[in-house]
Amino acid sequence: MEAISEIATSQPLTVQSFHSGIIMSQPLKPIKWYKTLSTGAGRRETGCFLLEGFKAVSQVVLVKPEAVAEIVAVEGCQPPDGYPVRVVNRAQFEQISAARTPQGIAAVVELPEGVYSYRLPQPPGNKVLLLEGVQDPGNVGTLIRTAAAFGFSGVILSAKCADPFSPKCVQSAAGSVLSVWLRRTEKYLDLAAGLKDSGWSLAATALDGQSDTAPLKSDRLVIAMGSEACGLSQPCLELADCRFTIPIDRCKAESLNVAVSGGIVMWLAGI
Repeated sequence: MEAISEIATSQPLTVQSFHSGIIMSQPLKPIKWYKTLSTGAGRRETGCFLLEGFKAVSQVVLVKPEAVAEIVAVEGCQPPDGYPVRVVNRAQFEQISAARTPQGIAAVVELPEGVYSYRLPQPPGNKVLLLEGVQDPGNVGTLIRTAAAFGFSGVILSAKCADPFSPKCVQSAAGSVLSVWLRRTEKYLDLAAGLKDSGWSLAATALDGQSDTAPLKSDRLVIAMGSEACGLSQPCLELADCRFTIPIDRCKAESLNVAVSGGIVMWLAGI
């Protein structure tokens, strides 16, 4: 592959794509365009987010190959075949990257349709995770990854949760961010209520809940989790069919990290 750089040239700089042996070109976007994808406004304006790392890019190419719009790679990296590739030098990639130790490859990925809407996909699946006020992006990304791993169909997030397509969320999700459908909206409780009206059960995690796992065996289940600081709101608790708690030694640890709790509860719901 011919390396592309931003050195002075008499011809327009292009990003090259290889399809069936045909080389196609399009004008290069400035480096600052990729940097805007680290902001919520930039993602909404462009309809794209940036996903970094070899494993994460490979996972998205496997799950949603049509969502990958472009690959950005440092010279010498081997990108996946069949996509437009923007080759940059190491300094340019570090300007784009939000990672502490950039791997030298990233994908520009289209935001899935309906992420910020208040309508669920149809059909919504059988198991859904609901997150209320979970603001740490690392926890949100880990919970999305865990939901995908345990066969959950989607994740509903309140508007006060971290944006699932922010750099740290995407990094923590490790390429699984497109493996489930996502809805981040102020009307998250309306979505949960709509599922209940359709015969779903809602299990809320709470310190004063029961440890009986029977309610987690529902064929159509929503598991609601709140932030470590505040837990679930009263309206969400009132909407729940049951309250569930993980029994721990509270003399030694007051509570569990929300991502750890989510992993345990989602595993219990699947066995």
